[in-house]
Amino acid sequence: MIKPYYERDNFKLYLGNCLEILKEIQEKVDMIFADPPYNLSNNGFTCHSGKRASVNKGEWDVSRGIEEDFNFHLQWIKACKKVLKPNGTIWISGTYHSIYACGYALQLLGYKILNDIAWFKPNAPPNLSCRYFTASHETLIWAIKDPEAKHTFNYKLMKEGDWPEDFIKKEKSQMRSVWAIPAPKPEEKKYGKHPTQKPFLLLKRIILASTNEGDLILDPFTGSSTTGLAAYKYNRRFIGIDSKKEYLDLSIKRFEDLRGGDI
Repeated sequence: MIKPYYERDNFKLYLGNCLEILKEIQEKVDMIFADPPYNLSNNGFTCHSGKRASVNKGEWDVSRGIEEDFNFHLQWIKACKKVLKPNGTIWISGTYHSIYACGYALQLLGYKILNDIAWFKPNAPPNLSCRYFTASHETLIWAIKDPEAKHTFNYKLMKEGDWPEDFIKKEKSQMRSVWAIPAPKPEEKKYGKHPTQKPFLLLKRIILASTNEGDLILDPFTGSSTTGLAAYKYNRRFIGIDSKKEYLDLSIKRFEDLRGGDI
């Protein structure tokens, strides 16, 4: 039985390849959030803080070719299905580099896609090449393991809750599938930066929408564990997996900070 790298207060981290660790997970989970590699570390460039910057994130984000990249997505999504409860759901984030492959893999494996969400980034960086439209959104796919099961959706909270960060959300109206949520705040990176870190507000909405207190949430590419922080903040249990020790150490610093105060 594999031992956690870190465990405290229903917050558990594992170090290693998610395909191997998912085989060892004995608990059935209520929800998975996955932010897999987008495979876009191709020596291109982007804009960061007004300056030209490399898009390279690390060897884990390098494309191995269309077929190998797709097989990777197929395998980890298949492994996730084994640990989900029948009514468990999975959220996958991505750009056009990866999200269509993930959507196809979900359908091949028998999941039912519930929604696709356009996460609009109001503060997205400009396109420096001036040869494309400025990329200002990512796509989130929400799917259920068993198409016949009834999934959790906290409709009333999504409709009537207070969502001040999102100028698209109209008061007392149904929440739509386009969400305006800014990039992570500076204080979310005070212990260090993960190259693909998601904002706390994004994971807050996902978790409050599709889980209940006490539910178990898993992130197979946890990075700096924004998913886990939101899970802990809103009284859910959490399992995070990552292959990089440096990111788990960053996760621990962020978690211990949250335990001692607030986010």
